Amino acid sequence: MSIGGLMRTSVSGMNAQATRLSAVSENIANANTTGYKQTTTEFASQMLANGKGMYNSGAVEANVRTLISEQGGLSYTANSVNSKKVDLAIMGQGFLVVDDGNGANMLTRAGSFTQQPDGTLVNAAGYTLKGYPVKAGGTDYVLNGFEGLQEVNLSAGLLSASPTTKGTLTIPLNKNYVAETVDANLPSKNGPPTADPKTTISKSLTVYDNSGEAVKLDIYYTKTGENEWEMAIFDSRGATPGSSGPFPYNEVPLPADPADYVALTESMGNAKLTFDPANGYALSAIADGTKMTSTDGKTLKIDLSGINGSDSFMLDIGNTTQFTGDNQPLAAEVNGNPAEVIDKLQIGKDGTVRALFTSGTFRDLYKIPLAKVTAPDNMTVVSGNAFAPSLESGSVLMGFGGSDGFGDVISGALESSTVDLASELTTMIESQRSYTANSKVFQTGSEIMDVLVNLKR
Repeated sequence: MSIGGLMRTSVSGMNAQATRLSAVSENIANANTTGYKQTTTEFASQMLANGKGMYNSGAVEANVRTLISEQGGLSYTANSVNSKKVDLAIMGQGFLVVDDGNGANMLTRAGSFTQQPDGTLVNAAGYTLKGYPVKAGGTDYVLNGFEGLQEVNLSAGLLSASPTTKGTLTIPLNKNYVAETVDANLPSKNGPPTADPKTTISKSLTVYDNSGEAVKLDIYYTKTGENEWEMAIFDSRGATPGSSGPFPYNEVPLPADPADYVALTESMGNAKLTFDPANGYALSAIADGTKMTSTDGKTLKIDLSGINGSDSFMLDIGNTTQFTGDNQPLAAEVNGNPAEVIDKLQIGKDGTVRALFTSGTFRDLYKIPLAKVTAPDNMTVVSGNAFAPSLESGSVLMGFGGSDGFGDVISGALESSTVDLASELTTMIESQRSYTANSKVFQTGSEIMDVLVNLKR
């Protein structure tokens, strides 16, 4: 073994420990950084060829790795999308997709976002949160890339109207009602249903037209035969003024001014419902009626163009049942919203950003996806607690929280740094001693070199 080799080996040892101390220093500095992933240092020996009676010391190589896949603890905050700060955390696998400002997509677990004046959400590193806009047909979602993603803009849904295009309505029909046998008495014919015995059940549902105006629909279910009912829908604005009866569409007053004459109100649509007694009196068929059609026996396609609304309002009535009594559960929900300011915003575990309006209606604005790779620890670490997929990490797979192996998106929480200060301080002491020991080896080699030089003198 040469003296030069001795000194080179000790220098590699000092360099390796210096690298480890640098990693420790970075970890300690980021002990309170949201979403930070701990960096570890591993050593690998480098050996030289040796012969009989001769030994050549090798060296040591320091390999720095970031434990990107490690889950940090969650700390809950008071910041949700009801305020100007939006805190998001992920419990489980997955990363938020952000824009670095130059058009590049990065992955991060640092979910502390602040709403900017333009409505976008930007975190402390300057990265902008991205998601899929929710459209009438869903989202432009792809599995294997970032196609379709846009910057999440919370001001995009302000003061915007959205017409009703789909909904759910479940009304329990009382089997004990008596069938109306006179066709002229059916609501669809503008006839008053028989008051005694009971033949008709009336309910109301609010929908929104293309301008965002709320329109109350009056819905009448009239029993027409054994296990058969007629469903008729009216625009409540066409009801007879001043009428106090259970069916205010059967009388047409003659106003003094002919220009104010109100014609006989027509039903907006009607359909025939049939129930199967062998299947627990569940809805078994829907016969097409005026302006109301069905192809699947569960969903009605209703033409609301007469009230300046959608011409294809899809109303799911598949859970409508016919039982004795009126104590069965109700369900009534439609999409669409008036042109008003958003009252509150919520983010679900699947990443859906939902706007709640003061009227009580809601609208889904965005769906925030999660991204994951096969080997997350092999991604490239970039500034700002972000990561870029690499060849070693594998390609990106997109999904949503709570499904397909992805974690849940937790609103109003942040993921803490994975750094353990006690462990880092222990590592720092170990590295300091190892560095000192290597320096002593170098010092010894230097002294031996001095002895060789002095032999010449």
